[in-house]
Amino acid sequence: MRLKLLLIIFTAFLSNVYSQELLPLPVRDIKFEDLVFSHGENLRYIINYQWGSINTDVGEAILTLEYNENTEEPFFHARAAGRTFKFYDVLFKVRDFYETKFSARNLRPFYFHRDIREKRYKMKNTMTFLPNYQIRANVERLDEPPRDTLLNGKIYTFDLLSLFYFARNNDFVNDKVGQERPVSFVIDGEIFDLYYRYLGKENKKIQGLGHYKTIKFAARLVAGEVFSGKDELVFWVSDDKNKIPLLFETPIIVGRVMGRLAGFSNIKYPLSSKIK
Repeated sequence: MRLKLLLIIFTAFLSNVYSQELLPLPVRDIKFEDLVFSHGENLRYIINYQWGSINTDVGEAILTLEYNENTEEPFFHARAAGRTFKFYDVLFKVRDFYETKFSARNLRPFYFHRDIREKRYKMKNTMTFLPNYQIRANVERLDEPPRDTLLNGKIYTFDLLSLFYFARNNDFVNDKVGQERPVSFVIDGEIFDLYYRYLGKENKKIQGLGHYKTIKFAARLVAGEVFSGKDELVFWVSDDKNKIPLLFETPIIVGRVMGRLAGFSNIKYPLSSKIK
């Protein structure tokens, strides 16, 4: 079973099957000063695994963000690196890397790369997002020859990493408890349409950081090698201008995975959601 550290974190802002009756998250031009993040933001997450009497931190993921204005259209360059801690490398070594480049104007991506190394499993993705919403995908799996695919996306089709930042810039003030919102992302040469469910607000303790006011969501995850498809991922986002995912938890086929924000720097606004 591959643990997929970064995939779990990114889907902590997402969920399951798309419904034609729901309106997708709006893709729109956003004033630069209204963005919830800025150049230099750094987020570090600890991944925890629980099964029976086992309760242990197994790895970490670090997300960094850079702003580039020396082009015709300014853009953000985000990178995410996930790894198991050295002790667990003997059991199941994970080294995952994601990067995306997306417009600073509407947050739509134009480039995505994914390099996954999990024990003996290897996977590489390179995606180019075209102006007509098509996506040129190059996928290299294990020792198989690279496969080129042209996908028909939509205006709201993102890669996982750019979607992480795009979703944070959406306003949940007018959402009703139980309301669902579709999102869409491309990975491994396929497009997935998903939705998340708003659950209201809650005060939550984050290990190592303190107590925070949060916005709570749930997501039903697609069945596969890691998720059973029967249980929901629940996650808590800081109830302040930063809208940073603070904590998530979900059952997997064997055990339960939790992730928590363990460190941050250069966030745009004070983390005013902290209670104590």
